[in-house]
Amino acid sequence: MNNNRLLSLDILRGITVAGMILVNNGWGESFEMLEHSAWNGMTPCDLVFPFFLFIMGISCYLSLVKSEFKPTPQVIRRIVKRTVLLFAIGLFINWFDHAIEGDLLCFGHLRIWAVMQRIALCYGIVSLFALFCNHKYTIPVVIGLLVVYTAILVLGNGYAEDASLNVLAQVDLSLFGYDHLYHKSPVDPEGLLGTISSVAHVLLGFYCGRLIRQKQTVGEKVIALFVVGTVLVIGGYLLSYGLPLNKRIWSPSYVMATCGLASLLQALLMYLIDIREKKGWTAFFHVFGVNALALYVSSELLAILLGHIGFSEIVYNGIHAVILPLKWASLAYALYFVLLNFAFGYILYKKKIYIKL
Repeated sequence: MNNNRLLSLDILRGITVAGMILVNNGWGESFEMLEHSAWNGMTPCDLVFPFFLFIMGISCYLSLVKSEFKPTPQVIRRIVKRTVLLFAIGLFINWFDHAIEGDLLCFGHLRIWAVMQRIALCYGIVSLFALFCNHKYTIPVVIGLLVVYTAILVLGNGYAEDASLNVLAQVDLSLFGYDHLYHKSPVDPEGLLGTISSVAHVLLGFYCGRLIRQKQTVGEKVIALFVVGTVLVIGGYLLSYGLPLNKRIWSPSYVMATCGLASLLQALLMYLIDIREKKGWTAFFHVFGVNALALYVSSELLAILLGHIGFSEIVYNGIHAVILPLKWASLAYALYFVLLNFAFGYILYKKKIYIKL
């Protein structure tokens, strides 16, 4: 039963990572559903990263429960080491993007924040919470973090699409400087203050991991996740009337709605895989799920490299010569890139090589 449960988690993780690679690698004009919302609102593209953070929360619980959440020096060292490693990998990806163009000493304008850095901070904070805090306070802490973040957004014009007015942008500008931030939206979507609600996000996953562990039968696990998911989705959409869904600022309504949808999908996968034993379709996503972070990182580096040498443009032009509509050609290119990364992941999978970042 334990292996089946972990399989369903791997499949959700694999679906999410494959989705992250897909939406990050369109070429030119993409379908709206494969692009992030410009500001308020939510597209399917906006689900992939929050789903990953939710899954990471579940994994934190299932991993640390093996050591009975005892804050031994060995466990703490492992957490700190992994947090630093993930953050450093994120910086390396940002550096590589400049370095491959010949700008090796780009440290004066190197972007500090990005996906891996947010993963690192959330992992480190939630893991330390797991070791040093009573888990019965998980939901109160989540509520407290979201209340504090709501106050910051309301009092600091957090929904303003103007960096000069938005407190999230102003804090990042003051602490890190313009040259070290993301410039394609009014705020850096992985900026510092947004980490507050992102930690709450991962804690909700942690809470669901606790439910999964505590419930005795697979049916009970499915029901628990379904109930939590339903409450969060309804709560998130109700809250969105005052605090709109917004990925850029990682709004409290966005946290609740996306965690709820992830919980519902995890419940569905548990039902299909663990109860109905419908596993024939899972192999593709299992390849991504068992080496999730490694394949995400390799996809980012590969996209930068192939783009630099012009290979990506050659492939896209070949696709576009056959598929004339721009949006469909972009989708075909993105699917090709997912399959390219799958091929690499499949080699690791067949050799039973699991890269733990």
